[in-house]
Amino acid sequence: MMKLWKQASGALKDRKSLFSISFSRKTSFRNPDLDTAIIHATSHDDSSVDYHNAHRVYKWVRSSPANLKPLVHALSSRVNRTRSWIVAVKALMLVHGVLCCKVTTLQEIRRLPFDLSDFSDGHSRPSKTWGFNAFIRAYFSFLDQYAFFFSEQIRGRGKKAREDSVEQELERIQKLQSLLHMLLQIRPMAENMKKTLILEAMDCVVLEIFDVYGRICSAIAKLLIKIHPAAEKEEAVMALKIVKKATSQGEELALYFEFCKEFGVSNAHEVPKFVRIPEDDIEAIEKAINGVEEKEETKDEEEEVEEEKSIILVERPEFKTIITDKWEVFEDDYCFTCKDIKETDQDKDYNVDPSLLPLIDEPVYFTHTLPDLITF
Repeated sequence: MMKLWKQASGALKDRKSLFSISFSRKTSFRNPDLDTAIIHATSHDDSSVDYHNAHRVYKWVRSSPANLKPLVHALSSRVNRTRSWIVAVKALMLVHGVLCCKVTTLQEIRRLPFDLSDFSDGHSRPSKTWGFNAFIRAYFSFLDQYAFFFSEQIRGRGKKAREDSVEQELERIQKLQSLLHMLLQIRPMAENMKKTLILEAMDCVVLEIFDVYGRICSAIAKLLIKIHPAAEKEEAVMALKIVKKATSQGEELALYFEFCKEFGVSNAHEVPKFVRIPEDDIEAIEKAINGVEEKEETKDEEEEVEEEKSIILVERPEFKTIITDKWEVFEDDYCFTCKDIKETDQDKDYNVDPSLLPLIDEPVYFTHTLPDLITF
């Protein structure tokens, strides 16, 4: 009975929203037809997904850049008012599809136009909805970062005049690995989450995992060719960290797909074979790092030898005892002056060429740039 009441209440809310839209006019920020399609695509019905209206939204996004502002306005208004996990999941799936359109005008969004990082369903007890809340928060976190990453990539293409450097490619791979880590956090954890809507959302997530992990593997394959024994130490260290991260993520992916398969996600029935990076490639990167370190050690040793050669030791004259009729005077107590030297030891030359003396009496510090190991 309670379930029927919730369904009727949700349907009534959708009708009310559609009714209010029928009185609105088309402006630069509003498109009644687009608003209607978004409400249908994010309805309160948890038994199905309205893909027809979702594709209508995608068509509007591709057709003209002018539809971006009405899309952002309609989505933010719809999501910010809802307390239903059903509407929230459908909105995230819709945004996911919009980002997959790969339209250049989407770079203006940068971040999602709403915030579900602290979402909590308001129509049921927390003991029944905690799994849905966690699922929505994880899904939102990924899409928010993915939107920012996608925006950066589009902006970078417009400014790119030449091929990316090795360091830029390394940073891009690290960002992709961070996105993959976020994707792996999206999973149904409660027993009551085996619903059609959640399964549909998981299908979207699994497809995204295929895409992101494939881009990571492709980028690493190209990168390994560029990392050679003459590579910079910072680049080799970053590359080694990325390779080890890819190996560990491959193991996590295998477990994730096994979980999805048991849960009933259709796109996870065929578990892909995750390619392991050959040990020879890992050893090559390690040799590159060790080779740079050996070169630095050799360079430091050569600098020390040159520094020792540059130090000139000025020996003092040999100590001697001067015997007189009155007392014995030791040279330790004897005060040398220019006059005394002329009178006593004219045959010895104590003059030192000042050009041979060190000009700096302070230690010299050699600074070495440390690699930045903080990920995106």
